[in-house]
Amino acid sequence: MKKDCNDCGAEINVPGDSMVGEIVTCPDCGANFEIIEKSELKIEVKPAESIGEDWGQ
Repeated sequence: MKKDCNDCGAEINVPGDSMVGEIVTCPDCGANFEIIEKSELKIEVKPAESIGEDWGQ
């Protein structure tokens, strides 16, 4: 299944066995997206939350 990157427009290849909640990465810009909906006809993604390092502050 294919999905266009929301950041750069490149084509992201989403494996057929992927599941909701998994992270896919754009091969061009490296942006991470979380799969939020998947059916046989369409796939929806949202930008994945990035968790910064906690330096104990």
